[in-house]
Formats: sequence, C-alpha cells, structure tokens
Amino acid sequence: MHKAASPPLIGTLDSWLTNIDPAPALTGIRRFAVEFLFFGLKEARACLFAGLFFVSIFIVPREGFLGLPRYDVLLVIALAIQFAMIRLGLETWDEFRAICLFHVVGFALEVFKTSGAIQSWSYPDFAYTKLFGVPMFSGFMYAAVGSYIIQAWRILQVRILHHPPYWMAALVALLIYANFFTHHFIGDYRWYIAALAIGLYARATVVFRPYDRDRKMPMLLAFILIGFFIWLAENISTFFAIWQYPDQIGAWSTVHLGKWSSWTLLVIMTFTIVVSLKHIRESIHIPR
Repeated sequence: MHKAASPPLIGTLDSWLTNIDPAPALTGIRRFAVEFLFFGLKEARACLFAGLFFVSIFIVPREGFLGLPRYDVLLVIALAIQFAMIRLGLETWDEFRAICLFHVVGFALEVFKTSGAIQSWSYPDFAYTKLFGVPMFSGFMYAAVGSYIIQAWRILQVRILHHPPYWMAALVALLIYANFFTHHFIGDYRWYIAALAIGLYARATVVFRPYDRDRKMPMLLAFILIGFFIWLAENISTFFAIWQYPDQIGAWSTVHLGKWSSWTLLVIMTFTIVVSLKHIRESIHIPR
C-alpha cells in the first residue's frame, strides 16, 4: 500500500503518512475509518511541537523544577523541543526561520497586552527570563500555531483553490494585527475586519489529502475550527495559571467565548504569513 520509505526518521514517518498508493477497493465504512485514522495521525504529526509543549504545561509544577521557576522550565523545554525537531529533521531551517517570525510577532503582542496601561492578561509567577514583564516562553505559543500550519501544509498536501489576491490577504492580516493594539484606543473593529475576511475568503477552499484521495473544506470553516481548538487550549492553560485574565484572579472561570473570534482572526493572520512566505520563497502556485 505504501511506497518505500527513505532512511531518516522523518523520511520514514512522513513517507509512510504521505506516499500512499491509490486504494480503489477501500469503500464505505472501512474507507471512512482509514481516512479518519490517517487524518488523525497527520494532524498529530503536524501538532508535534504544539502538542509536546502543551503537555509540558501539565507536567511542570507551578513551583518549578530543581529550583528553576516554572516559566523558565517551560522556556528550556520549548528550546529543547525546537532543537530536537531541527536535529531530527522534523523541521527544516526555512520552517524554523518562519517560526521565529511568529515568535517575534507574538511576543510583541504579549508585551503590549500585559503592559501596565493595558493589562489584558498577566503572568503572575516569577521568572528569570521575563522581558518587559513577559516570560520569553510565551512567544513559542504563537510559534506553535505557525508550526502547525506549516507542518500540516506539507503533511496533508494542502492546496488552496480560489485564494484571494495576495495583497488583499496581506492587508486584512495587517488590519487584524493592528486591531489587537488599536482597539484599546480607537475602538474594536474586529467584526468589521471579520466581515471583510469572510468576503475575501468566501470562495476559498482548502484541498487536503487524509489518505489517498483529496478532500475539500471551506477555508473559513478551517479557520474557525483551528481557532476553536486554540480557545480550548487557552482554557486549559489558564486553568493551570500559566497566564490569567483579570476575571480569573482569585477563582478560575472559562475564557470568554469572544476570545474564539480573536484566535480565529489570529489564525487567518498566521495562515496569510505562511501562504505569503511559500508564494515568495518557494514560488508555490495556488490555483485560482
């Protein structure tokens, strides 16, 4: 069923997941089960960085480890995961450079949002590696989203049909990012920007391959689903007091459902960066 795999670990794993011969005899419930299984395996592979980092939130106690504060331990773990992925070939240097961009973009947002004048959320614990009041591991949370999209693109053999003009997509992404800052001063225009994004991506379709056949999904639905799972992860992270919103100080409460929209917009912005980098650096043609 599968073609011969290449020797390295990543070659063996990814070849097994992606180089699949057509299986016309696979039909009905058996086809659904196999495609569902492989889709789950590919999603797990794409989420490797995010998954390992997320698990570390559970296993690192709040008081830290071996005298090192929790936030510093999380930074060490994030760096170790990143190094291991590059060393094992799970991530290319081009992908790493792209992920560094997400790290910078995310950390800048964190510094602004946690500043004294804004205080949208806070990191309550002490850390040696806090910069401007923000633990340096926090940028990896944004990088994890970028890593997932980059990895999923390759492993699920993603193509985009009817992608909007790149300059329009880039403009919407810039408006999304800017609104995260400016809504504290001139009003929150997220729903206007969301309406613009809906119109822009209304015809866009993501084509992906769970097993041996292409499947399709509206691009907007993909954005919403990814945003929802990030919102769930945020609830778990705040439950473990990795960071806290003002209404969670003293007693934990569910993260406001409105944050789902924020994460969905962030996913759109992240996706736009990935697509733009692929278009510019790799000259990938996206059918229109």
